[in-house]
Amino acid sequence: MKKPRKPRIAWAITGSGHYLKECLDLVQQRDDVDLFLSKAAAEVLAMYDFDLKSLRQRMTCFRDTTASASPVGLFYHGHYERLVIAPATSNTVAKMVWGVADTLVTNVYAQAGKCRIPSVVFACDTQPIMETEAPNGKVMVYPRRIDLKNVERLREFEYTRVATSFSELIDALKDDSECLSRSCS
Repeated sequence: MKKPRKPRIAWAITGSGHYLKECLDLVQQRDDVDLFLSKAAAEVLAMYDFDLKSLRQRMTCFRDTTASASPVGLFYHGHYERLVIAPATSNTVAKMVWGVADTLVTNVYAQAGKCRIPSVVFACDTQPIMETEAPNGKVMVYPRRIDLKNVERLREFEYTRVATSFSELIDALKDDSECLSRSCS
């Protein structure tokens, strides 16, 4: 892939429906985003009636299809100025917290950190009681203590800003200059 004139935003989606429509609306409003989809994200997009083919026609989409997560090399060559993971499941958050990089999304997070590229993570499970979107409508979920603790642990990571609400995600995206000039911790 040819290096862009201006670094882009890598936006990763995991297998959650939590604010998925709103996150995709934000992605589609920008012309500087490449999409990174976990295997679960590709499945969830179909469950929520999003057309992956249409997304791929509008932007570069990387899917979790290789064992080595080959697109991570783009982080080393200045293609991206920021990584956004939104929405991020508690499974993905746990893997990131414990240094497991075995999916496309967790691998790009690890590589972004190694390259000192700021990340914004919109964690799904952030309150003891939450209402979220399921394919057939709203449901109540009750995140486990470990899920909530992992979100707090992730806040301690260098170059990582954790958003616990959709409005915090929007603020983090508006905060380009501040986030890019410091470690976003």
